[in-house]
Amino acid sequence: MRARFCLAAVIIAVAAILSRAGVPAVTAAKGPEPGSSTLDDQSELAVTVYNSGIALVRDVRNLQLARGSSDLRFMDIAATVNPATVHFRSLSEPSRVSVLEQNYEYDLLEPEKLLHKYVGRDVTLVRLLQDGGATRQETVKARLLSYNGAPVWQIGNEIVTGMHADHIRFPELPESLFTRPTLIWTIDNSGAARHRVEASYLAGKLSWSADYVLTVARDDKAADVDGWVTLTNGSGTSFRNASVQFVAGDLNRVRQALARRDLDAVKSEMNRAAAPMAQEAFSDYHLYTLGRKTTINNSETKQVSMLGATGFPIRKRYVVEGQAFYYHNAPHPGAPIKDVVQVYYQFKNEERAGLGMPMPAGVLRVYQADSKGGTQLVGEDRIDHTPKDETLNIKIGNAFDVVCERKQIDFEKIAASTYEVEYEVALRNHKSVPAIVEVNEPIGGTWRMLRSSFEWTKTAAWAAQFSVPVPADGTSVLKYRVRVTY
Repeated sequence: MRARFCLAAVIIAVAAILSRAGVPAVTAAKGPEPGSSTLDDQSELAVTVYNSGIALVRDVRNLQLARGSSDLRFMDIAATVNPATVHFRSLSEPSRVSVLEQNYEYDLLEPEKLLHKYVGRDVTLVRLLQDGGATRQETVKARLLSYNGAPVWQIGNEIVTGMHADHIRFPELPESLFTRPTLIWTIDNSGAARHRVEASYLAGKLSWSADYVLTVARDDKAADVDGWVTLTNGSGTSFRNASVQFVAGDLNRVRQALARRDLDAVKSEMNRAAAPMAQEAFSDYHLYTLGRKTTINNSETKQVSMLGATGFPIRKRYVVEGQAFYYHNAPHPGAPIKDVVQVYYQFKNEERAGLGMPMPAGVLRVYQADSKGGTQLVGEDRIDHTPKDETLNIKIGNAFDVVCERKQIDFEKIAASTYEVEYEVALRNHKSVPAIVEVNEPIGGTWRMLRSSFEWTKTAAWAAQFSVPVPADGTSVLKYRVRVTY
């Protein structure tokens, strides 16, 4: 049940591909024949994009359907459609229209394919000749005997190779080639001729991600945030004037290859368009709805506004993460160990701070004002899906002016599997403002803190946390002794 397109003449542009054979050509084609549906029939389009690189497309069109059994060619669909997910129905009379058979045609028209399909058939070769300063056209009827990178022609009773031609004229489009991906249904219509129909399907190479811009005040106590949805369309088709929704969450999907992969996406074009976005809980996910219709062009990256908040409280954290192996053996007492001091910004996603909207996973970039009034990038981190009223900790990098150095000042074996270990952790702050450093020590086995120069908290069965204030341009020394049994 292939589609046959009746064309008066199809002249295909093959100049680049056949330059080595000297056979360039041009293309012209008529519109779709009866029984075909294009974007001109479309009345409604909705696209729901998921984190996993797929989208659910809902395409509603107004069509004339023949009574009884007939073929319907549904064009202008995504080239990355998964045929197994296609669902077609009449919205006008659902019980009167049924699908008997479905085909997905994706052997797309290309110069090389067209020549292969025309082996053994007649074409017209067109040559442009210069005649006294004028250009005249000469046509030659030829049969294509073979094509394997270069054509072999039969012209009259002669076999010809290497013949230069400026164009090749093909009398019709082979029924097995299609100008665009097409779904073909054999349907049975026992109802009216006029129907409002819906085709829905999953398509690949449509993806979205969340991107955030966090701007922190110079005093590190307040911040503004803007959230953007970054949408990328590499599906092989454009979605015009579409209602767009985004689903945040991790769907379980069966791994399988799509029916066809389209061509690599070309250079992306970045568009920014602010629009309100509503969100709602949906199953165990969150559904975000763009507040206006938009066009998503093929091979395009588009950004739309998702959320924004200003002046909410934020806290800067300096964190040292120790290592469990410190307590397993006895390295040389007194040998210094340098620990990295990590820098975090912490804030709560709560409504009273102007937030309180579930934040999809994405990249959060942090900026801060400098002394000249400009804004500089100070770091970025990836956040997980974050519900409202949860706390975010954004790592921006490692501190330059706050350093940590530890020494093991004692190691004593108490019994066969019991040790006492004493550490001295020196924290030096070269900044002009004081800092509080959180020292997190993962301690394995069964342990007991014997003494500490600063208050500490048992944050887990295997961890202790010390909060150490360090004065501006000053030093604080944490000393603690722990007994560990393995």
